[in-house]
Amino acid sequence: MPKGWQWDPTLYKGAGPHYARGRLPYPSALAERFRLGADLSGAPRLIDVGCGPGTVAVALACLFAEVIGVDPDADMLVEAAGRAAEFGVENVRWVHLRAEALPAGLGHFRYATFAQSFHWMEREVVAEIMFRMIEPGGAFVHVNTAVASSQSPVLPFPSPPRAEIDALIKSYLGEDHRAGQSVLRYGTPDGEARVLVGAGFRPARSVPVKGGDGLERSVGDIISWVLSHSNSAPHLFGDDLARFEDDLRHLLDDASDQGRFSQWAGDVELNFYDRSAERG
Repeated sequence: MPKGWQWDPTLYKGAGPHYARGRLPYPSALAERFRLGADLSGAPRLIDVGCGPGTVAVALACLFAEVIGVDPDADMLVEAAGRAAEFGVENVRWVHLRAEALPAGLGHFRYATFAQSFHWMEREVVAEIMFRMIEPGGAFVHVNTAVASSQSPVLPFPSPPRAEIDALIKSYLGEDHRAGQSVLRYGTPDGEARVLVGAGFRPARSVPVKGGDGLERSVGDIISWVLSHSNSAPHLFGDDLARFEDDLRHLLDDASDQGRFSQWAGDVELNFYDRSAERG
C-alpha cells in the first residue's frame, strides 16, 4: 500500500463506466502467452484480484474451468458483468471484496492474477493470503504493463497532450496527486518481487507479451482515459465535473485538427511467481 495513504472505497468512484473505453487494451495474445507459462491440466481455477471491469478475467476465462473476479468497487463489478455478457463468457463470477478480506470461503486456485492492483493493497498481508490460497504448482501472476515497447512506431495522429492535460487537472484539483479522499505524496510502491519471495513464492518467471499496433483514439476515448485514473476520477471534481469535461474537450480539439489521437499500448510481461509445496 502506498506510504502515508489509507485505503478508502472512493479511490475509483465513478471511473467504472470510463475504464473499459478509456484504458488501453491488453495485447490480443494475452491468453495465448499465459498458456505458455501455465499448467492448465485438469480443471484449474483462476482468481483475478482487483479485477476492475473484468478485462483480464474475461480475457483468460477460456483457459480455466472457473474464474472469480474480486474487487472492492461495486460499480467496477457491474462493468465486469456487462463485459462478460458482451463476450459470452459464462464461467466467471464476481465478488465484491477487498483482497485483504480473502479467502472468504472461495477455495483454492491454480493461479491468481494481479493487474495494476497489487500496489493499492497491504502487500505483505495479501501475499501471505495468496500463498495459502494458491495450489502447490500454481503461481501468483503479476501482470506488468509498465514495460517499454520494443518498437518505436510512427503513428498517424498526435499523442494526447499529457503535460497540458496534467496542468488542467491540477488547475481543478490542486498540485497534490489525489487518490480517493486523500493524496498520494510518495507515489505507489514497487518491489513486488521482494514481497512475494518473502512470502514464500519463487522468483519470477517472465513471459513477454508483445503489444499491438498503435490505436486510433477519439476525443471521447481520451476523456474516458483521463477519467479512468485514480488521480482524476469523476468524483474528485464534484459539481465541476461537467465544466472540467468541457475544458478537456476544448483542449483536445485544439491539440488535433482531425479530432483523432494515437496511443501505443506497448508490451506486457506476465511474471509468474511459482508456489512451491513448502516455503523455500
